[in-house]
Amino acid sequence: MRPSILTTPSQRHKQRKGAQALSFVRVYFALFVIGAAFFWSIYSIVTTRAEEAPPGTTTLRIGHWQLETGVRDGLSKLAAEYQKLHPNVRIVQDAIPISVYPTWLTTNLLGGTAPDMVEVPRYHMPDDIILSFHNRYFLPITPYITRPNPYNKGTNLEGVPLRKTFKDGMRNAYVKETQEYMSIPLSLFGARVFYNKDLLKKLTGLNEAPSDYRAFLKVCAQIETQKNEKGQRYAAIAGSRDHLWAWEAMMFDPLTYPAVRRVDFNRDGVVSSHELFVAIKTDRMSLTFPAFKARYQMMREVTNHFQVGYTGVPLGDAIFLFAQQRAVFLSTGTWDARSLQTQANGKFEIGIMDFPRPAPSDPEYGSLMEGPVYEEQEQGFPFAVTRNSKNAEIAVDFLLFLAAQKQNEELNSIMGWIPSIQGAKIDSFLKPFEPHLEGVYTALMLRLGGETRNKYQQVYSLYQSKQIDFDQLVKEFEPFYKTRGEADYLESQRDWRRGILINEQLLAAQRARAMLGTGDEQKLRWIKYRAFTTSRQVLPEVEHSQQLALIRNGPSLKSTGPYEYSAELLDRVRRRIFGAHKEAAAR
Repeated sequence: MRPSILTTPSQRHKQRKGAQALSFVRVYFALFVIGAAFFWSIYSIVTTRAEEAPPGTTTLRIGHWQLETGVRDGLSKLAAEYQKLHPNVRIVQDAIPISVYPTWLTTNLLGGTAPDMVEVPRYHMPDDIILSFHNRYFLPITPYITRPNPYNKGTNLEGVPLRKTFKDGMRNAYVKETQEYMSIPLSLFGARVFYNKDLLKKLTGLNEAPSDYRAFLKVCAQIETQKNEKGQRYAAIAGSRDHLWAWEAMMFDPLTYPAVRRVDFNRDGVVSSHELFVAIKTDRMSLTFPAFKARYQMMREVTNHFQVGYTGVPLGDAIFLFAQQRAVFLSTGTWDARSLQTQANGKFEIGIMDFPRPAPSDPEYGSLMEGPVYEEQEQGFPFAVTRNSKNAEIAVDFLLFLAAQKQNEELNSIMGWIPSIQGAKIDSFLKPFEPHLEGVYTALMLRLGGETRNKYQQVYSLYQSKQIDFDQLVKEFEPFYKTRGEADYLESQRDWRRGILINEQLLAAQRARAMLGTGDEQKLRWIKYRAFTTSRQVLPEVEHSQQLALIRNGPSLKSTGPYEYSAELLDRVRRRIFGAHKEAAAR
């Protein structure tokens, strides 16, 4: 007899219960997992913050993007030393990759959740955005600059005003648009060419890299004809989109210096983006000017020896190529020195050279190269205190601790960087980074405003990747620059005029102090008042009016430009500067 296929009521009830349970799991299991992960993350954050800030302590957060070897270790060590002096204070780092740091910083500043101290991304965001950060989110540190740094007690800087303890007098910490000192820089930076001495000897037979431009190109070509044991061809120069700037600033841009004599309308010795626009707008100048054209030509000659596809290569990949001994040269700054030392340790010897230069007799560049490049003592690693900090005074105090002579020397020794403070000793490995204090600088200042900047970046990227040549670059950019550039120019002038109100407020305060002063102090205050009025209110207005008159009416100056020098004089200056540079290098 066959068993019945019908189920009993109790069995059907069990089946329904099972189906309901299975349906419940299918519907709510994902939500349960997400909820569990959410509560676990909250628990982890709370417990981590509790460990960082035990009861009775004040926790300060410091945000930066420096992931190079030694930076986090250096800050941690100095934070521990600061804690010995202030047991109730904890310093926690937020080390964020530079690829996301601008977005991370912007989001946290807007949301009021930024760390107490943040590294100012001066070269990684547009200038106008950085200026808005200074205005809205960062606290001025101006009140501290005339006071002695208390942590310099017992050193030769004891009693010296903070500003004068820095090698550059905190010049780069001063923001002229806000009329305030806005950050405290902790290091001094420079750029040079690192090279693999062992690989250079193996591939070329040379013990030292050549300093002459033509000899350097020949060595690069010789390197690229050879392959390693895996059949991979060597790259002469490890490059990336993040390394090109050093070659530009130290090699290509100095060629444009002769344009100063045609474009420097206010005769202050430098070319502003406004002056260059006026010159090109009025057809006094063009991007086809010989010095400009030579700059782009040299760029093409040098980047021909970068590895293929360098424009799409991130910074880390270029460093990896160099560390793997597949490239001989790499241009970078002091911030990478310790990392490169660590990677090369026991594998190969690293050499450091200055950027090669054309000889005065060079047939193409000799007449344009009027001297070595001038380098400012560029302060870097600058930290600002955010307005949302609940412990701003302690944050400033910690930055003063890092900027004291002894502590600044220790911090930079661990990081492998150059100290920013007077009298702090420098690592002997970094001696080649001592700046050139005599020389020439760029006159190609095309950063006029948002639209023209974006257009230039587009066509310049095409030129870098060899999709267009120099003539096409000029054809695509210069007409746009002349037409759309005027709107960018006028907008920047409006931004300047918005700062006049701040200037007037400062002048009113200076005038009141001068009127209430007595004796020599009163004379000094009136001198400051007149100097500020002249430099901030009167002369900019005169310069603005002159530039507008040139734009509207065409150039009224001589066709040869604001300056006139004989060829004999220029030759004497060139020989004197090159001679002084060679003597300094020999020493």
